[in-house]
Amino acid sequence: MELVTGEAAVPRREEARHCAWCGRRLPDSGRIGRPRRYCAQPCRQRAYERRAAVQRGGLPEDAVVLSSGELADLQDRLFQVRCAAEDVATAAADGAGRAELRRLAEELVEAARSLERLR
Repeated sequence: MELVTGEAAVPRREEARHCAWCGRRLPDSGRIGRPRRYCAQPCRQRAYERRAAVQRGGLPEDAVVLSSGELADLQDRLFQVRCAAEDVATAAADGAGRAELRRLAEELVEAARSLERLR
């Protein structure tokens, strides 16, 4: 896609898009028209079912509904991120070497990435 300015056409950078349901990265389709919101039909269906349930329940449109299992999973992943951050802080305070701090920081990043996936 190009952005036309006064002098020349400048390619527009498009950010990576992710499925609105599962969070997987959407492939670059290069198609014209409305961009995809879901990676597959099952994700589209689950999103529809969630919207319908929210409407039936009289909840606000921007409400987030989690099952008890999803909430427990989210809490577990939050705990993992906190523990990984504490490990980094403790290692730094104890004078750990660069390699050890790098390894702990990578574990923290991986735990944070896992937390980004809400479904």
